[in-house]
Amino acid sequence: MRTLKQSPTDPAFVQNPYPFYDRVRAAGPVVMWEDYGLPVSASAATIGVILRDRRLGRAPPPEFAPAIPPHLAPFYAIEAHSMLELDPPQQTRLRSQVLRAFTSRRIAGLAPEIAALTHQLIDALPEGPVDLLAGFAQHLPVIVIARLLGVPESRAPDLVAWSNAMVGMYQARRDRRAEDAAVAAALAFSDYLRGLVADRTRQPGDDLISHLIAAGDQLSPEELISTCILLLNAGHEATVHTLGNGIKCLLEAKVPAEALAPDRIEALVEEILRYDPPLHLFLRWIHEDMEIAGHPFARGTRIGCLLAGGNRDPQAWERPERFILDRLVKPNLAFGGGAHFCIGAPLARLELQVALPILFARLPGLRLKGKPRYADLYHFHGLERVVVTR
Repeated sequence: MRTLKQSPTDPAFVQNPYPFYDRVRAAGPVVMWEDYGLPVSASAATIGVILRDRRLGRAPPPEFAPAIPPHLAPFYAIEAHSMLELDPPQQTRLRSQVLRAFTSRRIAGLAPEIAALTHQLIDALPEGPVDLLAGFAQHLPVIVIARLLGVPESRAPDLVAWSNAMVGMYQARRDRRAEDAAVAAALAFSDYLRGLVADRTRQPGDDLISHLIAAGDQLSPEELISTCILLLNAGHEATVHTLGNGIKCLLEAKVPAEALAPDRIEALVEEILRYDPPLHLFLRWIHEDMEIAGHPFARGTRIGCLLAGGNRDPQAWERPERFILDRLVKPNLAFGGGAHFCIGAPLARLELQVALPILFARLPGLRLKGKPRYADLYHFHGLERVVVTR
C-alpha cells in the first residue's frame, strides 16, 4: 500500500482537494493518508464495498474504543446515542423510528412551503451586492428542518450557532478552543431540547418531535435528544454547503435558465451533488480481519471513504472533472451508502430542486462578484461566502 502526504488544512487543498483525490486513485484502490495515519480510498467501487459490507461499521469494536478526555465527556455522552455513530441493531431501531415520521410523502408535501420560504428569503435580500450564503443558503435549510421537527423559527440563529460549533469537532483544524465551544454548544442544545420535549409531551403537535415522543419506550430520553440534535445539525449543515457550492457552480458554468426547468432539475441537482458535494471524508471501523481491494486489514482498523473522490472516479463517470448539465442520473456518493445512507437525502434533494429554479428565475441577472473561496472546514467542503450582483 502506497503512502501519500497532504495536509487537509493546506490552503491549496482547501480550495481544490480534487487533484489529491486523483493522486490517491492513481496510487491504488486504497492508500495510506500519512497526515491522518489513515487508509483511504477514492475509488467508487472500493468505497461502495466499504460502505455496504456489514463487517465494517461506524462504532469501533469495544476493545478499540478511543479514550475520551474528561473535558470532552459531555459532548460524547450525546454522540454516544446518535444513530450516525451506531451500528445495527441499535442504529436500525433508531432509524426506523425516524423513518416512520420522516416519510417520503411527508417530505414531498413540504414543496409548497419550501417554495414560499424561498420567495420570502429572496424578497428580504438587500439591494446591491449580496452574500447568498449568509442571506439565503444559511436560512432556508435550518428553517425547513426546524419547522419539520417543531422547533420555533425564532431559535434558528441558536440552532445554526450550536450546529456550527458541534461540527467543529470533525474538522481538521480542530483545537482545544473548538473542543470547548463544541461541548458548550452540545450542552446548550440538549438543555433546550429537553425543555421542548417536555412541552411537546404535555401538548403534542403534528411535528417530528411529537411523533418521536409518541414512540414511547422505543426511544430513551437520551436517544430522543441525540436524534433531534443529529437531525437538526445534519438537516441543515450539509444543505447549506450544497446550496452554496451549487449556486457557485451554476454561475461559473453560466447555466441557461432552461436547464432548471421541471423536467431537467432532477438531473441538474444530482450533478451538483456529484460534482462538488459537502461531505468529503466518511470513516468506518473494521470489525473482522478481512481484505479490501487485495489489502489485508485487521479488526480495529479505521478506514476512510473519500466520497468526493469517488464521485470523480473515471471508472464510474465519463469526464468526471466536468460539470455536465444533462448527465445521466445514477447513484452518486454524496449521501454515503449502505446502512448509514443519509436519512435526510430526500429532503435535501427537494430543497435544492425547489429553491434553485426559483432563485434563478427571480434573479436572472445573477453574477459572481469575485471568485468564491472555500472555508477551512475539512472534512466538509463549503464556501466562506457567495457574493453576487444582480
